[in-house]
Amino acid sequence: MARHPLPARSPIAPRGRSGRALAAAAADADIDADAVTGSATGAGVAARGRVTVGGVAVDTLTEQAVVGHVIAALLQGRGGHVVTPNVDICRACSRDPEVRAIVAGADLAVPDGMPLVWASKLLGTPVPERITGADLIWSLSEAAASGGLSVYLVGGPPGVAVRAAEVLGDRYPGLRVAGVVSPPFGFETSAEGLAAVREALMRARPDLVFVGLGFPKQDRLIGLLRGDLPRAWFIGCGSAIGFAAGSMRRAPEWMRRSGLEWLFRLAADPGRLARRYLVDDLPFALRLLTVCLLRHAARRLRRNHREADGL
Repeated sequence: MARHPLPARSPIAPRGRSGRALAAAAADADIDADAVTGSATGAGVAARGRVTVGGVAVDTLTEQAVVGHVIAALLQGRGGHVVTPNVDICRACSRDPEVRAIVAGADLAVPDGMPLVWASKLLGTPVPERITGADLIWSLSEAAASGGLSVYLVGGPPGVAVRAAEVLGDRYPGLRVAGVVSPPFGFETSAEGLAAVREALMRARPDLVFVGLGFPKQDRLIGLLRGDLPRAWFIGCGSAIGFAAGSMRRAPEWMRRSGLEWLFRLAADPGRLARRYLVDDLPFALRLLTVCLLRHAARRLRRNHREADGL
């Protein structure tokens, strides 16, 4: 497993953390610490509300609110897990109970995919926006730098996570990078491989852990590690580490807003993504939107009938 030395300019996070700094970060994120009550999993999420889209329950939060929730939970000494369901993950959940349980067990689930945003609007239960792991790695790192929190990067080919740490540190001065690790392919199939990742994280004891190994591998790993670091927040972030490092290009902003980021990625890597996007995900997305459109039309028709009856 590639465990790289950190860049010299990336400060190493101490094991302790300042409550005052955390409070400042929570204030910067514009959320009251009282928004997180009981456990990070239960009352806090229930109070905000969830909607079901594509068979998956997602939180109706903005990206800023997600950052605020995570910082507030850290302020209270509670860790958690953020998952970002997209069409591919929703399709997997519809077929695999184990995958569905992984998503349902996350503390926060936010929609990474414009089809889910569109579907929620058609159903009359709109989510505020699309939130991706590739966005959260920036916004959460910014909040971490402001609050004196530490981050840890797991994933990417050798050298990529180191470069991502450099870029994040340059963007957000004062960001504490507790470490990076690039596990080799297949590490999760051996006790030794898993133990090496666990030991590295236990030594670092970070506050935020970005795990970019792809779903569901990254989220299975998170499930194994959460018990060791109950005060840390784990974010399954897919390709976010590669995007941050600049080793992978992300779609232009207009394509992301238009729901065309998948097309950009398909053009960049057709051999790996053609089947997933064209054979598996596109039909699922079309079926999802068709069903939601029909429900939307039926709801409008019923409303029109009620209004006509009231005349």
